[in-house]
Amino acid sequence: MNDYVLSVILGIVEGLTEFLPVSSTAHLRISEVLLHVPLSSGYWKMYSIVIQLGAILVLPIYFWPHIRKLISTWPKGEKKDCDYLTHPLSLVMIAFVVTALPAFLLTKVIGKNLESLYVMGAALLLGGIVMWIVDAMKAPWEKAGPAATGSPIHTWNMDDIHGGQAIWIGACQILSAVFPGTSRSMSTITAGQLAGMSRAAALEFSFFLSMPTMAVATLYTLFKSIHGSKDENPIGVAGITSHEWVVLAIGFVVSFIVAYGAVAWFMGYVRRRGFAPFAVYRILLGTAVLLWAAGVIGR
Repeated sequence: MNDYVLSVILGIVEGLTEFLPVSSTAHLRISEVLLHVPLSSGYWKMYSIVIQLGAILVLPIYFWPHIRKLISTWPKGEKKDCDYLTHPLSLVMIAFVVTALPAFLLTKVIGKNLESLYVMGAALLLGGIVMWIVDAMKAPWEKAGPAATGSPIHTWNMDDIHGGQAIWIGACQILSAVFPGTSRSMSTITAGQLAGMSRAAALEFSFFLSMPTMAVATLYTLFKSIHGSKDENPIGVAGITSHEWVVLAIGFVVSFIVAYGAVAWFMGYVRRRGFAPFAVYRILLGTAVLLWAAGVIGR
């Protein structure tokens, strides 16, 4: 397949799946296998990181008005009821730290799981089941709204999140780092719902938390792939040809454009219909991946 066409396809896959609760890691891995991308190539490993950066860039642009408001009200908050530790931006960083330290210590485990279709398939399947159950439990209260008596949902706005919820969501995000296929979005959104957040609040906090999490993780991985590490040889930017730079640029731009559309659509869709369709998709895809890995289909 032509490298330019391949780059467009992979950019679309990354952009569509990065922020939906279906696991972009699993989709890219599956796509690379189906499209016969040489996974042992340092260049293509770097390529998958670069196009992820294209998707990440969407969030600060899309959410800039909210980010600007939070920055301008730090640390007291819009309602003047926050401090340095309880402001929403501070809680995003606390959740990030809760995720980052264990994930860094488990780097070797993560690396092994990235190569396992069994891990990805099981994570997709189990994550889909959990997401479906949790969203179904909360759905009647979502329809009833904030005025409903006895509702388990008590945080309807991301700006009203408290410290316990942030720590819990950060801890649950570790699962997505250790078990590829879990999906960072799925783990943080479902964790937020379990902690008493509405779909919209959990989704928005998930997006805000993904900004530092994905930026640091992706840049760190990119640094290792370029400069090398104990386990990997450096790619060497000087060794990349003009053709390969164009392929990288195509993937980056396509990923950004598609991811922007996906985020805008997803924000509106979830408020109206919830996460059940994504849960069903995960269950079907996870089952297919497990059968594929076992050699029952397509091997």
